[in-house]
Amino acid sequence: MTNRTINFYAGPAGLPLPALERAKEELLDFAGTGMSVMEISHRSKEYDAVHEEALALTKELMGIPANYKVMLLQGGAHLAFGMIPLNLLRKGRKADYITTGNWAEKAYKEAKLVAGDNVREAGSTKAVQFARLPKASELDINPEASFVHFTSNNTVEGTQWKDFPKTDKPYICDMSSDIMWRPFDVNQFGLIYAGAQKNLGPSGVTLVIMRDDFIEMCDAQDLPSYLRFKLHADKNSLYNTPPTFGIYLLRNVLAYNKSIGGLKAIEQNNLKKAELLYGCVDKHAGFFKPFVTEVADRSTMNVDFFLPTEELTAAFVSEAKKAGMVGLKGYRDVGGIRASTYNAVSVKDVETLVAFMETFVQKNG
Repeated sequence: MTNRTINFYAGPAGLPLPALERAKEELLDFAGTGMSVMEISHRSKEYDAVHEEALALTKELMGIPANYKVMLLQGGAHLAFGMIPLNLLRKGRKADYITTGNWAEKAYKEAKLVAGDNVREAGSTKAVQFARLPKASELDINPEASFVHFTSNNTVEGTQWKDFPKTDKPYICDMSSDIMWRPFDVNQFGLIYAGAQKNLGPSGVTLVIMRDDFIEMCDAQDLPSYLRFKLHADKNSLYNTPPTFGIYLLRNVLAYNKSIGGLKAIEQNNLKKAELLYGCVDKHAGFFKPFVTEVADRSTMNVDFFLPTEELTAAFVSEAKKAGMVGLKGYRDVGGIRASTYNAVSVKDVETLVAFMETFVQKNG
């Protein structure tokens, strides 16, 4: 096997090598069909086995209760931003949104576009460039809200809710950039959605986990068929042709995750990676400056920091690429460096980055 590049891109992100190797082995002849899984009918028994395994592994790994449906849709978080208010904010229902970054703000704006004054901003840290999360005292939850929407991990800014917002309302959460990074109690959520392209698989698949009472709220018969959550739930995500190859790779990733010990083992790896990377940033605080101002709010998935000058930042990215590491340039609205350390990034990969950072400081500090 050729040497693999260490992938720190924010998404689409790297996938576990065993999941890719499995796909490579089965690419031309899947399950004895003499065809790729991309070529066979989504109604075939061979594909159906993949589809059902992907759903079952999701439920098993996340401990999803029986009163939830798992859906495998398309359109990414962007489509979900609109589908949520279109389906759930009918009959005068209200919702609160907490805006903590670029993607949380997009979700809020789409909801406002659909539901107008029935959507409120219950808290925001935009005044500090989203460099921290709101404190409990800064949240103003509407007693009439049917749910509170938040984004669990802010990919651009590098903040993450380790403890979910304090409220007695059901949550709806965009978990696109930290889904399955650790175990958590799904019962708190009416709906969870996540684009697959960071922690689960390739772009083109959106995981949706929805509680039965929320599905029953989706009585939108006047919506175009594809925009109805209930229809997808009733049809087991087979209302239309699903993204079969993406779901197949999702299955491969989830099977691998189970084989290494599930979400508890993944969490330990993620915590170790964060400890190594933030440890290096803090050790050289005069050279590296973290974007996130509150240590408790730091993301385990996206680590943002600055170097003293733009020239050094460009040199860091360039030299890292020569050393086999890509995707370290910060998001355009933030700048600096961003290292995205999703589940498929190994502890060894982060150790390689930290060793590079130490050498870079010695040369340029």
